[in-house]
Amino acid sequence: MIFVRHENLKVGMRLAKPIYDKKGVLLYERDSKLTPQGIESVKNFGIIGLYILEPAEPVPPMTEEDIEFERFQQATSFAIADELKELHDHGKIKNLPNITASIIKGYGRLDHRINFVQNLRSKEDELSKHSLNVAMLCAMITHKMNTKLSDQNETVTAAIVHGVGRLDVPEEVRDRKEKTESDLKLIYECKKRGESIIESAFLSTPGINRIVSQSTRMLHAFDEGHELDIRKNVIGAKVLCLARVFDNMTAMNDVNEPSSEISAVRFLMEHDEFFDAEMVNALIDSINLLAPGTTVELTNGDKGLVITENTYNILEPIVLSFGDNRIIDLGQKLIYGDLGIKDVMKTMDNRNIIDREALKKAGINL
Repeated sequence: MIFVRHENLKVGMRLAKPIYDKKGVLLYERDSKLTPQGIESVKNFGIIGLYILEPAEPVPPMTEEDIEFERFQQATSFAIADELKELHDHGKIKNLPNITASIIKGYGRLDHRINFVQNLRSKEDELSKHSLNVAMLCAMITHKMNTKLSDQNETVTAAIVHGVGRLDVPEEVRDRKEKTESDLKLIYECKKRGESIIESAFLSTPGINRIVSQSTRMLHAFDEGHELDIRKNVIGAKVLCLARVFDNMTAMNDVNEPSSEISAVRFLMEHDEFFDAEMVNALIDSINLLAPGTTVELTNGDKGLVITENTYNILEPIVLSFGDNRIIDLGQKLIYGDLGIKDVMKTMDNRNIIDREALKKAGINL
């Protein structure tokens, strides 16, 4: 699998991922060959490129749930982009309640973990995809915490609209890789102006603006290294803050290398003065991090496969080492000391490398 930018796409290339239109209707299935119309669609949708299969490469495995996850992301990110523009330009909402309801219906009632795969973002769709992913994470976390439906609804709505102020950030500031102090100040001011837009649009539900403003203050204090007493902050604000940080760390774009989900979770756990342990655990219970068969790199440089998850500490599973075929229980600190998971091995499109066949060959049945 390779990533090809839209200007380098050629007729006949085989798709590694499906293409959907703005309503989520399938245009091109995986393994289908690109047509001139398909290439034009990619450009019209503002997609910066596609994942393409090598000439003899088989189609990578994806579950129906994974495929639906990507379809939902593509279609809903377009809807959110339109909604944010309407809110920013006219101070009104059109389809926001339906968007919130669809996110909660699809991802705020799950009874199992899912593969939360980040898609590549362009400058044009970065905000809408960020808003969507944050909203989906908020839906899952609040569900695991048994939050009331009304509070879950407010938190997910706040997640969708929280970034509306970023539409005022000048393009040259937004695109600058190394932000200056004045850039960061301007971005923060735009976010605060966005809160005014949100406050006016949701006069009948002030809890939404409260969630947004408190989460923004939390993030600003965290980024600046300031102390902040978050005990009086509402639960929705804490959940939104956590989801924003997790998504920012793991987001894929053509500029920065994303952190793995494991690295992001470890970061959140290390800063428990800002990120509530119960909420981090709810996140861990919502997404697949170290499922059996996941290929990992250990802190001693060896590679291995996760055999069994550790229900008490997700970062300390039982691993089959490739180096010497040993089975290592990373939870046994008296035996293995500080040996642990350094990171997860990823495919080019940011999926965990899963090798269940290697487990079977080692005589381990899942």
